[in-house]
Amino acid sequence: MIIVPEKEIAGLLGRAEAFDAVEAVFAAMSRGDAYNFPVIREAIGHADALYGFKSGFDRAGLSLGLKSGGYWPGNEAKGLTNHQSTVFLFDADTGQAKAVVGGNLLTALRTAAASSVSIKHLARADAKVLGMIGAGHQSAFQMRAAVEQRNFEKVIGWNLHPEMLSRLAETATELDLPFEAVDLNRLGAEADVIISITSSFDAILMDAQVTPGTHIACMGTDTKGKQEVEAALVARATVFTDEIAQAVTIGECQHAVSAGTKSEGDIVEIGAVINGTHPGRSSQDEVTLFDGTGVGLQDLAVASKVVDLAVEKGVATVVDF
Repeated sequence: MIIVPEKEIAGLLGRAEAFDAVEAVFAAMSRGDAYNFPVIREAIGHADALYGFKSGFDRAGLSLGLKSGGYWPGNEAKGLTNHQSTVFLFDADTGQAKAVVGGNLLTALRTAAASSVSIKHLARADAKVLGMIGAGHQSAFQMRAAVEQRNFEKVIGWNLHPEMLSRLAETATELDLPFEAVDLNRLGAEADVIISITSSFDAILMDAQVTPGTHIACMGTDTKGKQEVEAALVARATVFTDEIAQAVTIGECQHAVSAGTKSEGDIVEIGAVINGTHPGRSSQDEVTLFDGTGVGLQDLAVASKVVDLAVEKGVATVVDF
């Protein structure tokens, strides 16, 4: 069995590799070559943590396995990332354990890659202002990935705790972009692309705040009850997602579907746009929304790439198991 520890991930996988892996697996899902198994995600009743499993199988890439982990909200105060996870890969031909891979950085990279894929395929070509809702650990990854898809000229941001906005300001400076902290009315009015990456259980961005032509990537809602935008905004938008089954049960779409203002049939897999079987954005004024619920196949795709690179570069540990 191959072990690739967390400390080796940064030297093996970059944004470009993560983007390619995630885009390819979304396309495979839409073709029917890859599928996710039902998600298990529960509050464990300790440390306010959410813990669970995401798993699946990609017949095209022969990636089989699961990611185990979750969200510990008190970790940042301990010098740890709030999201903790590990990916386990298995040999698709024999069922034998193949690899154990550190999943913390991979989760951040694959989540940012997913929103970046949605920007590539759905945002207006002339998008100039990037809006960020949320300033937690993953927000910097989101911003870095997003700016590679459009010629953004400015970043604006909002966070429930304004003192954390320094992370967005520092990341924008790193990317040689001006940053401004704004209220949600200005963010919705000015941003051409909006990324929300929070752990909110209440709507933050309202329908009336968003102008025509905006692309929104909702990346934080991955559990029943979570919510980042008003259900009326989901109802108004043309909605795309990584997986429809998750979108309507644990994703941002769950609230509009429950209210009867959006049906499962109204939601499109992003893979269909990648494969060319759906046109994606149909007009400059259309509001598009990507419901990024986070699927196990994303984790398996990036972890499989890491294992290949670790073996190639001689940094993998091989043990009898």
